[in-house]
Amino acid sequence: MSAATPPLPHPLISVEQLHDDMTGEISPVLLDVRWTLTGAQPDAYRQAHIPGAVFCDLDADLSDHSIEPDSGGRHPLPTADSFTATMRRLGVSPDRSVVVYDAKDSTAAARAWWVLTYFGHRDVRVLDGGLRAWVSAGREVTSGDESPTHPGTFTAQPGHLSTVTTEQVVDADSLRLLDARAAERFRGDIEPMDPIPGHIPGAVNTPTADLVDAEGRFLPASALREKFAELGVTPADPLPVVAYCGSGVTACHTILALRLIDIPAALYPGSYSLWCRLPGAKIARGPH
Repeated sequence: MSAATPPLPHPLISVEQLHDDMTGEISPVLLDVRWTLTGAQPDAYRQAHIPGAVFCDLDADLSDHSIEPDSGGRHPLPTADSFTATMRRLGVSPDRSVVVYDAKDSTAAARAWWVLTYFGHRDVRVLDGGLRAWVSAGREVTSGDESPTHPGTFTAQPGHLSTVTTEQVVDADSLRLLDARAAERFRGDIEPMDPIPGHIPGAVNTPTADLVDAEGRFLPASALREKFAELGVTPADPLPVVAYCGSGVTACHTILALRLIDIPAALYPGSYSLWCRLPGAKIARGPH
């Protein structure tokens, strides 16, 4: 009889716990994943980052841009082979915990958490509040580029988190479909990235910014439960929950928030950037 797979650790880590772990016998691998809609921010990393952190480029390291947007959206998932090579280059190994962070609100760090967990790493945590929380606590930062202190041995094996295909999303009545974009993009008032404004019919809007406080930390579990319950998302909900966003990045933040209240959710990797490019795809506008 095989041993049961141990549960995944809590996906968040505080500044205090990270500081303690960094002074332990085996310190975690630190990945700085600062990124915005305009792209990765290696210059910000070089100006100031947590000591020992290496830069993880969300566009190059957590996506596969050899796939055209018409086939995979703007941030297609990397292949197992390419992700293996990337994580080994960044010093990631299966027997060392990984802590990922971004500037503040974990929208980019959550993508790293999701992709690493999807490909089989079992000890990945997000620094709650990001670099801003670290600096606010008076912790040390350093500048310049850094290299991993240990060789990476991680081997990516996909499928450890759930995803859905476009064909499954077409049948939105059988899903609880959550759109993580800002409300104005969901309504179709503006669309800075994709060719057609609007949202997938049947989706409800859960803006990423509503899931964190003014300091960029995730809301308490009770507040998250209340927000999602208002949308019908509860542990008793019989419909599978699926999150999407513009290109499959910030939807990972929604999935992380749901993980904090023990509600599983799948990712639609291509998200709206793929959906709106499909021939004949239906597009909804407005608040519903």
